[in-house]
Amino acid sequence: MIHPTAIIEDGARIGADVNVGPFSVVGAHVQLGDGVTLDSHVVVTGRTTIGARTRIFPFASIGHQPQDLKYKGEPSTLTVGTDCMIREHVTINPGTEGGGMETVVGNHCLLMAGAHVAHDCRVGDHVIMANCGTLAGHVEVGPFAFVGGLSAVHQFVRIGAGAMIGGMSGVESDVIPYGLVMGNRAHLSGLNIVGLKRRGFTREQIHSLRSAYRLLFAPEGTLQERLADVAESFAENEAVGMILQFMQAKTERSFCTPRSERAA
Repeated sequence: MIHPTAIIEDGARIGADVNVGPFSVVGAHVQLGDGVTLDSHVVVTGRTTIGARTRIFPFASIGHQPQDLKYKGEPSTLTVGTDCMIREHVTINPGTEGGGMETVVGNHCLLMAGAHVAHDCRVGDHVIMANCGTLAGHVEVGPFAFVGGLSAVHQFVRIGAGAMIGGMSGVESDVIPYGLVMGNRAHLSGLNIVGLKRRGFTREQIHSLRSAYRLLFAPEGTLQERLADVAESFAENEAVGMILQFMQAKTERSFCTPRSERAA
């Protein structure tokens, strides 16, 4: 199902049941998985792989060179997973030599109109980016996270699994798993309770997460002391353990904290 006005460059690998609409362009190093749909006026170029059944809407620009002045034409890659929905005017760039040479978008992601994923980002499965949500370079987004409309995430920031970024937020610090942040500059505003309920977390599990959250960001003691207290109090709690592991990992940024109770 290749429209006669579409351009498929020599070398492109096209899977079964692929639909390429009018005036779309597929570059020579592109791989389109089975069942991929490119609506009209889509450009996919570079060393880009699009997973099966992903649909890309008009005027999306996928795989063009990064917006990084240090990029010198190195053969970096972009991989988009299966069953994604990439809406109008979305831009996704491949990696760079300084960031691992690859950008990755997971499976079952929804990138709404105007969203941007910069070079060397790693976006997990089931992530939603609302209209004009923006990821700078080297950002990591955990699975089931939500990036609100017109929000911007600073380079090297990590967004934990299940976290939610409120619309029109400027995020310059790491966001813990299941955290809810908002504002300019964004501060932690509690847990993403709606997201937890949608994913089937029980009342008891949410209560434990709330208790751990209050202890982590209490005004008493240092952050390291509070991390140790939470680890001891919730030793068998998998969700709390994910937060602890996230906060103990090496990072280039600080953490988003509650506005009135900054962590030490």
